[in-house]
Amino acid sequence: MSELAIEVSDLTKSFNDRRALDRVALQVESKHIAALLGPNGGGKTTLFRILATLLQPDSGSARICGFDPVTAPDRVRRVLGVVFQSPSLDKKLTAAENLRHHGHLFGMRGRSLERRIGVMLERFDIDDRANDQVETLSGGLARRVEIAKGMLPGPKVLLLDEPSTGLDPVARLDLWHQLDEVRSTEDVAVLMTTHILDEAERCDRVTILDAGCVVAAGTPASLKGQVGGEVIRIDSDQPQAIMERISQEMNLTADVVGRTVRIESPEGAGLIPKLAEVLSDHVQTITLGHPTLEDVFIHQTGRSFNREREE
Repeated sequence: MSELAIEVSDLTKSFNDRRALDRVALQVESKHIAALLGPNGGGKTTLFRILATLLQPDSGSARICGFDPVTAPDRVRRVLGVVFQSPSLDKKLTAAENLRHHGHLFGMRGRSLERRIGVMLERFDIDDRANDQVETLSGGLARRVEIAKGMLPGPKVLLLDEPSTGLDPVARLDLWHQLDEVRSTEDVAVLMTTHILDEAERCDRVTILDAGCVVAAGTPASLKGQVGGEVIRIDSDQPQAIMERISQEMNLTADVVGRTVRIESPEGAGLIPKLAEVLSDHVQTITLGHPTLEDVFIHQTGRSFNREREE
């Protein structure tokens, strides 16, 4: 087993009478990319800020490369790279200048710093834009500079807060190409917060947070394996009535999420003709698919992942 870069145990944090984290546990191995997946208000940002030494928990413990963010924040910061959701680059400086000044904060100087800047610019495929002001770069290129800056000092752990926010699909795929490169070439553990389901699918391990609690954790494949076989989705203008008919006439268990009736079954394909026959009225579409991480969330919580929550 790989060395654990991040260990979190029974971490709890409240704000007044709202519990943002409730005995959260988490492990991230070195050279792995892990995701904190959850809707708004799930607790992702609170946990991110605790690991980044910006917030103290009420109870529980966290370790980053063996160091406690509460009792040894300076030691943690020496092994930590952080990329926040909000841009932190100086737009009037060039990409190389942003990296150079960041290096100075970590005591990096001279030829070794310039070599490392060159490696990062090349690694993230922005060496041809090194002398361009950040304000002239696209959102995707600027995000690459942000991550290159976070990786510059050679951290053992890289924290990314919603790294693809504001990026178009092409730029998001390009960003993932860069993260895959980091995983294969750098001795670093990456932990990202995200509310994008297909982004979490690409990670080695996913921890799903909801209302401050861990509702599921594991590899994407193992999490989807918790759902009963295939998933049938029936869109209808009368989902409650459809669910009751399925229960009464077909003796199947179904649930309603919004305007969709869901059935989890290992024999999903064989049920489609019978469902179409029984439910000919008030059915708009019937679809069959393999479980997704959203199905895992619904399976665990009984509600849609995209339901808005107050942050």
